[in-house]
Amino acid sequence: MRTYLFDLDGTLLDSIDLILESFHHTARVHRRPERSNAHWLAGIGTPLRVQLSQMAGSDEDLEALLDTYRDYNLEHHDAMAKPYPGIVEVVKTLHRRQAKLALVTSKLSRGANRGLRLLGLEEEFPVRVCADDVVQGKPHPEPVFKALAALGAQPSEAVFIGDSDHDIEAGRRAGVETAAVSWGPFAREALEAAGPSRWIESPEELLAL
Repeated sequence: MRTYLFDLDGTLLDSIDLILESFHHTARVHRRPERSNAHWLAGIGTPLRVQLSQMAGSDEDLEALLDTYRDYNLEHHDAMAKPYPGIVEVVKTLHRRQAKLALVTSKLSRGANRGLRLLGLEEEFPVRVCADDVVQGKPHPEPVFKALAALGAQPSEAVFIGDSDHDIEAGRRAGVETAAVSWGPFAREALEAAGPSRWIESPEELLAL
C-alpha cells in the first residue's frame, strides 16, 4: 500500500500571499525593518519560530512577534487562502483507494487544522504532524519519521510531496521518495539543488505514483 506524506502550505493550500502579508504586518506592528518577499519565501517550510527569531531581540520579544503573526494569519486565513486547483479531488481519490495519508507541516496544529477545514480534508488526514508535535522541524527528518510511525509505514513505501527544499531535504534524510510540486511559490531551479526524486507538474500525476 502506497503512503503519501503531504506538506500543507504551497502544496495543498495556496496561502503564500497570506503568509507574506502576515510577515509584513508583524514587521510593521513591531516597527522592524522591512524585508523582501524573497527573504520570507526562502524560509517557507521551516517552523515560524525559526523564521521570526531573525528579527527578535529576546525570547519575550519573539513570543510577541509570534502572537502578532498568528492573530493576523488566523483572522485573514479563510478570506486569503484557497486550495490549488485539482489537489483536493486527488487527495480524496487517494483516500478512497485506501492509501495511507499524513499531513507533515511546519505549522502549529491550530493553523494546520484550520487549513484542512478550509480544504474540506479533515477526514482524509487523521494523521497530522505539526510544529508542536516535534522537537525539530523540517528540514530535520523527525516530522517524517513521526508520520511514518503513526501510519505504521516503512520509508521504502512512502513519498513526501512538497513545494520547498526543506520538504525535499526532510524526506531525503528520512529515506523516503520525494516529489517536488510545480505549483508552489518556488521556481524549479530553486528546488533542483535539493535533489527531489521526481517532479510533479499537476496534482493528477500523484495518482500514478
